[in-house]
Amino acid sequence: MDFQKNHAANFAISCLLFLGLLYVFVWTPSLDKPFFPFQNYQCRSSTSKMTESGDSHTNELERALSKASMADKTVILAMINKAYVDGDKTMLDLFLDGFWLGEGTRGLLDHLLLVAVDQTSLERCKFLHLHCYKLETEGVDFSGEKMYLSEDFMKMMWRRTLFLGEVLKKGYNFVFTDIDIMWLRNPFPRLTLNQSVDLQISTDDFNGDEWSESNHINTGFYMIKSNNKTIQLFGMWYAQRNNSNGLKEQDVLDGMQKDGVFRDLGVKARFLDSLYFSGFCKESKDFEVVTTVHATCCRSIHAKVADLTVVLHDWLRFKNSPTNETSTFQWSSHIACMHSW
Repeated sequence: MDFQKNHAANFAISCLLFLGLLYVFVWTPSLDKPFFPFQNYQCRSSTSKMTESGDSHTNELERALSKASMADKTVILAMINKAYVDGDKTMLDLFLDGFWLGEGTRGLLDHLLLVAVDQTSLERCKFLHLHCYKLETEGVDFSGEKMYLSEDFMKMMWRRTLFLGEVLKKGYNFVFTDIDIMWLRNPFPRLTLNQSVDLQISTDDFNGDEWSESNHINTGFYMIKSNNKTIQLFGMWYAQRNNSNGLKEQDVLDGMQKDGVFRDLGVKARFLDSLYFSGFCKESKDFEVVTTVHATCCRSIHAKVADLTVVLHDWLRFKNSPTNETSTFQWSSHIACMHSW
């Protein structure tokens, strides 16, 4: 009798074990509703984290560009760091003063996107209620002043080139401007709307022919259209960074256009007359038409701030003078910049 009871019990246990195994292997819970709580845990690889981070920055850039864009997907871009926003009267302050005091320039601030390379400059931008974007660069500190032609200066210029190429890939046309440029007049009437022109760029020494490749370009101010030709140009330009032999990115691009790269790609470039788009290296002699003034041939931010302040004072003197006296106006000497070397 005991044997029969034990046999029945063993049989019942065997049946339960069989049903349990059948449940596990045949009726498998769906992945979205796992049977065991620990099945919810999934390992996140470093690759996935990096991808999510990259996607986040890409989306932030797209939103920033969209907010600042004109109807034709054109934006005005400028880059800032801590050195440009520190002090009693900063480079950024002067830059914005130009928009306030210029002719037909105030409304253009709605389309200006400031690209901050550090947290301090980003916070300053947001405080001023401008369009702002934080450019992340791991392992590099771009916050301090980068002296002209220093190693950090070169790195920052190449990082800028890479970023601007990314903007083109997103389908946005842009006017790039250095912060050390005073916008005294709206430049768009001086920039051709001819759709066949891909790039319009300032020059250090305009030779009188706006289509001549012998002009020496200056990458501190230019307007460029987004298309396959310009995207390819920026890709080739950035690819030269490790073979530049100590040349700054501007000189590399200048060499490329003189070597016929623009023509080979089909990029039509127009070189801007320094009568309108001027700089300290070669000043415009005509206050009646000058559009921008660039603090070229100057080494330090301190010197640029000093002499660009004088430029604004000269501009105000011109604006407040009787019409019959404006033809005799001349720029004051750029003393601080001359002594910056």
